[in-house]
Amino acid sequence: MQVIVAKDYDELSRWAAEAVAAQILEKPDSVLGLATGGTPLGMYRELKRMHQEGKLDLARVKTFNLDEYIGLPADHPESYHHYMQENFFRHVNLPADQAHVPDGTAGDLAVECQRYEEMIQAAGSIDLQVLGIGANGHIGFNEPGTEFGAVTHVLSLDPRTVKANARFFGSEDQVPRQAISMGIKTIMKSRKIILLASGTDKAEAIMRTVTGPVTVDMPASILQLHPNVTLLVDKAAAAFLKLDGGQMSVNC
Repeated sequence: MQVIVAKDYDELSRWAAEAVAAQILEKPDSVLGLATGGTPLGMYRELKRMHQEGKLDLARVKTFNLDEYIGLPADHPESYHHYMQENFFRHVNLPADQAHVPDGTAGDLAVECQRYEEMIQAAGSIDLQVLGIGANGHIGFNEPGTEFGAVTHVLSLDPRTVKANARFFGSEDQVPRQAISMGIKTIMKSRKIILLASGTDKAEAIMRTVTGPVTVDMPASILQLHPNVTLLVDKAAAAFLKLDGGQMSVNC
């Protein structure tokens, strides 16, 4: 695991976009795992700019988003379908049938989870997975206590996650209590992983991810066991780490 510390959020976003762009340039038909939330917004902004400047072609790329709220239709302003359309998909040349987000309104959620998992495996698994991290250490919506062997599944959101996401909905009462999420086992099959973290509220989770024990109580700690993980964090998120020249390598 490598930890790289950016001076601020803008530099973090540029570095994240450059990592995604490098993957696409190396393999134009890459399968990308994508994240939502506040932290990746700068990365998507930079990727849009690269595309608009003719530096990035996504015509052969396939994408799979980590998660989606249960019960929100695709056109709901806080659904992750809508988030991806507004912040990335509609601004680039990624074909619509190659961009995948779980269906949180499916009549049979178990069937939807199986369908989504099978689509990922049929695509050859994820080449590069982009992750965010919750203050409680969740990756995707895999909350503390989620089994490391889980594949795409339905789960209940931790009260801390509901409270954190209320800023997008206006109140906690409006935040869905369940979601479909790519499982930790599925995430760990990715060939490369980059995790983005910004802000002091993520500092403890980053410290425990990097230096703590591998435990289901801190889901992101499982990343210590992956052979190719880079954490891109800003100074605030790295506040509890001991760094050497802005970088840190951890032998796990």
